[in-house]
Amino acid sequence: MPSTEPVVLETRADRRKRSSGASPRPKSRISVIGVIGELLITGGVLVMLFLVWQLWLNDAIVRAAQDDEAAELSKQWASTLPTTVPSPDETHPQPVDYGDPVILPQPKDAETFGVMHVPRFGPEYAAKLAGGVTKARTLDPLGIGHYPDTQMPGEIGNFAIAGHRNTHGKPLNAISSLQVGDAIVIQVPEGWYTYRYRSTEYVKPSGVGVLDPVPQADGVEATDSFITLTSCNPYFSTAERIVAYGVFESWTPTEAGPPAALTEPLEG
Repeated sequence: MPSTEPVVLETRADRRKRSSGASPRPKSRISVIGVIGELLITGGVLVMLFLVWQLWLNDAIVRAAQDDEAAELSKQWASTLPTTVPSPDETHPQPVDYGDPVILPQPKDAETFGVMHVPRFGPEYAAKLAGGVTKARTLDPLGIGHYPDTQMPGEIGNFAIAGHRNTHGKPLNAISSLQVGDAIVIQVPEGWYTYRYRSTEYVKPSGVGVLDPVPQADGVEATDSFITLTSCNPYFSTAERIVAYGVFESWTPTEAGPPAALTEPLEG
């Protein structure tokens, strides 16, 4: 009985496929979700590279440049070398009394007036001090800023300063490493003011009491000279402020050479 199924002509291509056993190649399709996924991955990698540059590599470069600039300024101001160097076992040599410290006038906004040395932050550490605490004019391009209307170095009252803990050279990145008795030395053309670190506290950004002449003691008349260092806390956040306090120890005129506090061995 003849077949009733329609006869379909077979092309040469069909015969080749059948003889080779190969199945038809599926058509490639571009998935919108796949494209978006690849773009997101690429974007994430670029963001990570930017963060590595901004938070580590760039900061290291900026910090080194700021150290070099401040060190050069420090050398320009220092006219003589120290006449004596403390022996290795002499931890806190008695400072020499050179009389009352020189009190500088309030600096103008973004005017560099000093250099801060903190041995605990490293032997090469140096940070320029300038007037004002705005990001655009002082903290970002220069380093550490002085809160307007707080006292000047060596003056009775509170010498209050601020600096970044992250980015822009992060001059106060190691503020939490300070130990009781650590030297904080402020250098100006006329000489050096040595302070000793005492304590740390954490406050909200609105905690302006740390800028009082006697920190956190509104209305109390100051009889001593303090230094207050402020920066953001925790790392990569502005949720609160870390505040380090120190008390004035001594004044050393430039002609007497750098104070022994800069070369004494660190404790702890």
